[in-house]
Amino acid sequence: MAASLIHPVIGVTGPSKGGDRAWHFTRYAILAAGGKPLRLTPRRSHLHEVLDGIVIGGGDDIYPTLYESEELPNTRYDKERDLFELMYIEKSLRQHIPMLAICRGEQLLNTYLGGNLHQNLRELRRHTRNRFTVLPLKTLLVEPDSRMQELLGTTRCRINSLHTQAINELGSGLRVAGRDLDNIVQAVEDPSKPFLLGVQWHPEYLIYLSRQRNLFRALVTTARQQL
Repeated sequence: MAASLIHPVIGVTGPSKGGDRAWHFTRYAILAAGGKPLRLTPRRSHLHEVLDGIVIGGGDDIYPTLYESEELPNTRYDKERDLFELMYIEKSLRQHIPMLAICRGEQLLNTYLGGNLHQNLRELRRHTRNRFTVLPLKTLLVEPDSRMQELLGTTRCRINSLHTQAINELGSGLRVAGRDLDNIVQAVEDPSKPFLLGVQWHPEYLIYLSRQRNLFRALVTTARQQL
């Protein structure tokens, strides 16, 4: 079979309740990139799936005790999902499965690798707003000579913003691949891995932009090459 006809199975993690919109957009992005998406949630997965790639999706904040911090009032957490996705992150790293970690997923990846988070970004913002929007209204400054620059084809572009937390101290093996105008980490990568990227924005809602589709294309392509 021609390599282009092989459709790698890409697992997409999400919550047991809700998350339908993110799933459908991510599913379409993976299909358009030539992959076969598989929805994974705490109540419909047992880690026995054969996966060629993994997307750790966005959602509620990470439970703070995972990075030795305290709970915030009026904050939604999902401990069941935290533990479930940590197992998939471990699976990905142990089995060298290509992974794209989105928003909450990037934060959880960083936590797994021993890093921690800024729990509330409001006090850190000087040049950007705390507005939640799926529209590309925030500026991303991409690190030169990074994998992210290679994929996006630029060192400056626009992204969306749906988060209240972000990476503070980096986890082991990760390097910063992009920041916003307030110097808040927006992208990380591990250059020692075939494909390990984390983004703080939601590229699944920006798939009408070619450079954002490139993230999913690269994930699927790397997964296919490892078959």
